[in-house]
Parts: sequence; C-alpha cells; structure tokens
Amino acid sequence: MKYQQIDVNIKSEFIKLDSLLKYAGVVETGGIGKEIILEERIKVNGEVCTMRGKKIRPGDKVQIDEIATEIVVK
Repeated sequence: MKYQQIDVNIKSEFIKLDSLLKYAGVVETGGIGKEIILEERIKVNGEVCTMRGKKIRPGDKVQIDEIATEIVVK
C-alpha cells in the first residue's frame, strides 16, 4: 500500500499519540483520535497501538491504513 506522508515537526521530546493525530490534521478532535486508537485502527512503527497516551518521538511513524496515511515525526 502506498501511503500519503505527512511530516510533522515537534519542538518537544515527544507528543502523545492522540495529540499527534489532531496536530497533524488527521482528526478534528481529540475525542475522535481516542476513538480510532481504541478501535485498533492505528499502527506505530508497524505495530497496532491502543494506547492514546503513547509517547511518539522523532523518527517514529504512525500509520492509518484506512486513509493510506503515514505521519512521520521529525
């Protein structure tokens, strides 16, 4: 599957997964982000992740298969 890549620059050591989804513009609200994370629709570095507070650091990749999007944190 070919992913559309969204590069996100963060100024801190990490960003929480649900906040990243909103920050990258993939979801409109944190509540929607929480919902899709709990529904096992998100992969972090190739592994399904259900922890909305997962710390995402520069170099991590977050994939959303249903919209063929990959968020790369820099």
